Formats: sequence, C-alpha cells, structure tokens
Amino acid sequence: MLTLGIETSCDETAAAVLEDGVCLRSNVIASQHDIHSKYGGIVPELAGRSHVDKIHFIIQEALKQAGKNLNDIDLFAVTQGPGLVGSLLVGLNAAKGLAFATGKPLIGVNHLEGHLLAIFLQEPVEFPFIGLIVSGGHTDLYRVNGFGDYRVLGRSRDDAAGESFDKVAKMLGWGYPGGPIVEKRAREGNPNAHHFPRAWLEKGSLDFSFSGLKTAVRTAIARRGKNGKGLSDSDIAAGFQSAVVEVLVAKALSACEQEQLDRIVLTGGVAANGALRQALQEAAEQRGVQCFVPKPILCTDNAAMIACAGTFRYRNAPPSASELLALDAHANFCV
Repeated sequence: MLTLGIETSCDETAAAVLEDGVCLRSNVIASQHDIHSKYGGIVPELAGRSHVDKIHFIIQEALKQAGKNLNDIDLFAVTQGPGLVGSLLVGLNAAKGLAFATGKPLIGVNHLEGHLLAIFLQEPVEFPFIGLIVSGGHTDLYRVNGFGDYRVLGRSRDDAAGESFDKVAKMLGWGYPGGPIVEKRAREGNPNAHHFPRAWLEKGSLDFSFSGLKTAVRTAIARRGKNGKGLSDSDIAAGFQSAVVEVLVAKALSACEQEQLDRIVLTGGVAANGALRQALQEAAEQRGVQCFVPKPILCTDNAAMIACAGTFRYRNAPPSASELLALDAHANFCV
C-alpha cells in the first residue's frame, strides 16, 4: 500500500511517499526559514502564500524521488490540524483535489498523532508507552496504548518549550528559528553561571509552564553587568536550556512512574536538541526505562509522519469525507 502524505500545518511544505506504513520511499521538505527570519517569527499570511507557491512542486518531487506517479498512490493522508488555518487549507485542498481526481481515498491526520507515531518510521516500539511531544507549539505528555488510542497526561499551560527557545533567541538578537541557535550557543556557555527557575507547578502535576522562565531570562538580560555577574549571551543560553531540559526530563520520567511504564518516546521539533536527547536517554537508562527518539529529520515537521499516521488510521477507520476542514482535531485524537 502506497500512501502520499502532505504536511502544511506551519512553515514547512512537505510531501512523502510511504509503503505499507513504515517503508519510506521519499520525504521532501521545503523550509520557510529565510522568509520568516527577518521578522523573528512566523508570519501566517506569508506562510500560507509560500505553501501555495511550493505545494505542487513538492508533491511532484516526492513522487519523482519515490519513482512513482499519482496513479500508483493508494491513499492520500494530509494534516488536518492543529496549525495555522491558512497553511492547513493549502495542503487540505491539494490533497482533496488529488483524491478526487484519482478516485483514491483521503484521510485527515492530527499533526500531533503524526509526531507520536514518527518513531515507527525508524523502529518498532511495543505498546503502551509514554509519548513526550516537544515542539514550537506544543509540550504534551501522552499515554500511548496503541494506534489511535491516546490519553493526555500533561500539557503546557502557556508557552510551549519550542516557543520559549524562539523568544529567548529573539531577546538575545539571534533571529529565527531560535532552537538550533540557542543550542549551539549554549555549548559555549556555563549552565551554572546563573540559576533560572524551574516551574514544577503543584505536586504531582505533569503539566508544563515556561512563561516564567522566559520572563526570568528577560530580567537576567536587563540586569547583567549591573550586579557584577557579567553574564555572557552563551551563559544565558546554557542556563535557559538547562532549565527547560531538567523539567522535561523529570516530568517525562514521572509520567513513566505514574503510569507504571518502562518505555518512553521523545518526539517533536525540540526533540532534535542534542542536550535534551542525551539528558533523557541517560536519565531513562538510570531508571531502567527504554528511551526511543526519532532521528532529527523525523522530529521536525515532515510528511512522512503524516503518511505513517494516516496509513494506520485508515486501516482502522473509514476515509475522511470530502468536507474535510482545517480544524483542531484534538476531539478526534485523544480520550
């Protein structure tokens, strides 16, 4: 079975061809970083326009790299939400048009389900497991019981971790996207030069909060030099990253303990961060917990994960109706 996945939820235009749910034949991604970098963040209207310009070329390139044509495709899978509505509509309309033209089925996929299942493009993981999604828009913990069977354990109450990375980079004048820049500069700094707060919230909570940390970074930037500490930009980056990583790792392992599970999957764009990957893998090993992390290209937004989730969903549910809309699909995603 060949699935063509399409992803346009934010600022990546992506298409992929997947065979039998796990065998990746092509995975094409066009980034918009050059468009948004001068604004320090994503401009939704510009994102939507860029998707319109690129979507057909990206789909054609994915088919070409896979050595296939549209008539070979058995299923079209497309991100339904959450995301930027204008961006989502581009992918949705492209997928609906292709499905209508070829007479093949169409399935809508929740972007977060795609992240949770991305690990299966790399290796099989036994159910159930804890899934930690860390991205620009989400910081979520799930109990994953099986394909299509997910339960929310915790979510960010304000800024997502990835959003905080972007905002800290902007405060320091480093541009967008902030995650890779902060990670690089943090390697040059001392994470103990300044202690930034960790928001543990109420006892036993698996929710996250990074808005206070972001404010603490802004305060440290404003006060440095006035109190004799002379913090460097790299010290601030290192201290900030250390605070984020510590909370993510601790709460992920707390979820394992609470749910009595010994498997955890780390995914989402921020899962490409080397410090986070290493810290969670080391802490998990010490606790006797298996830790699985997709390779970085499968952590960031991509269509391969959408094709994967779409294939498994199609096997257990009817295809999406022709009225498929760009909606936040949480209601159909978790119990």
